[in-house]
Amino acid sequence: MSTAVPPPVADDIDVATLLDDPYATYARLHELGPVAWVPVLNRYLVTGFDACRAVEADEATFSADVRGGSATMARALGGRPMLRKDGAAHAEERTPINTPLRPKAIRATWLARFERNARTYLETLRARGPDDADLNRDFAGPLAAQNLVDMLGLPDATAEELARWSLAFIAGIGNLQDDPGIWARSDAAQQEVDAHLDALLPVLRRRPDASVTSALLHAGLDEATVRTNVKLTISGGMNEPQHTITAIVWALTDHPEQRERVLSDPSWWPRVVDETIRWQAPIGMYPRRTTRDCVLAGIALPAEASLGVVVGAANRDPAVFDRPDEFDIARTKRAHLGFGSGVHVCAGHWAARIAIGEVALPMLYDALPGLRTDPRRETTWFGWVFRGMTALPVTWGG
Repeated sequence: MSTAVPPPVADDIDVATLLDDPYATYARLHELGPVAWVPVLNRYLVTGFDACRAVEADEATFSADVRGGSATMARALGGRPMLRKDGAAHAEERTPINTPLRPKAIRATWLARFERNARTYLETLRARGPDDADLNRDFAGPLAAQNLVDMLGLPDATAEELARWSLAFIAGIGNLQDDPGIWARSDAAQQEVDAHLDALLPVLRRRPDASVTSALLHAGLDEATVRTNVKLTISGGMNEPQHTITAIVWALTDHPEQRERVLSDPSWWPRVVDETIRWQAPIGMYPRRTTRDCVLAGIALPAEASLGVVVGAANRDPAVFDRPDEFDIARTKRAHLGFGSGVHVCAGHWAARIAIGEVALPMLYDALPGLRTDPRRETTWFGWVFRGMTALPVTWGG
């Protein structure tokens, strides 16, 4: 029987480098092993694929109710949402939204809206023209926001409002330094969302609809819990679709042979979406807490340890993926962790797959022949906990 050993220490990690481009750091962590102590972050980073899966398979040992993070999330959202609960408490709040977010329900209820919204922002992008268009600003960001407005059933909210609320909530969730300016913005976002819900919830009580908000409301949850989980959905529901759209166009520009493959055979679009999320995970890390002394991938961990489950690194684990740093839509198909795993797997993953792979990307490439990154203007990436393109200038034609 193998003996558990102390974790290796990664004392050369630079946070600024992580924010700019984390993948060289992830390669260094893979060399150390599947779990490492990172002093600058004051937490253990779990980067091995199997180790990340093991964390999600054992809620009793690796709790989603994390120290510090749960408190800031509750402060930012006005209560502790399902994402920071385990077991039955999590299931009670998660189960109601599973039904409206299944593929059949999404196609029946939301597909036409996804198409309408994509057409709207396609015209915004086209109006900017091939010398000024930015895919993040003009299409991916507002499209992800409007789709979320519709799925939450917020009839009077705008995409611009939802995007602003999302940023305010995300900043609040990460406000471990207790910055009063960040709290002021998240408090204002809470008040604005609550004003919309004050008008909406009485209507939904009388006339349920297919929205996520209605599903939560009619599941027997108290109203405060409904409100908190609506705000949770606002905080996290934009990142994956927004950043996957931009990452796909960026990746296909740099891999023209793969772009031609999918444009000549649209059945490849689901593979493009999955490979992009594996390769450039929009949600790169989430926290967990150990509830007892334990062993993870042969590494001894103490009770009450703060963990970072780095799925962005796990998706490039060389022990699991051949040529992990390469973008290859034809690679041998296998599960990745870009949507998480276990009971906390992303609730909206089918909505994201359908909105991106069945609607947004085929429509973009059909409407704008020659769509590609514009080399005349700067492309920028940012982040590792949430990672995506903050600017993607695009051009077409020619």
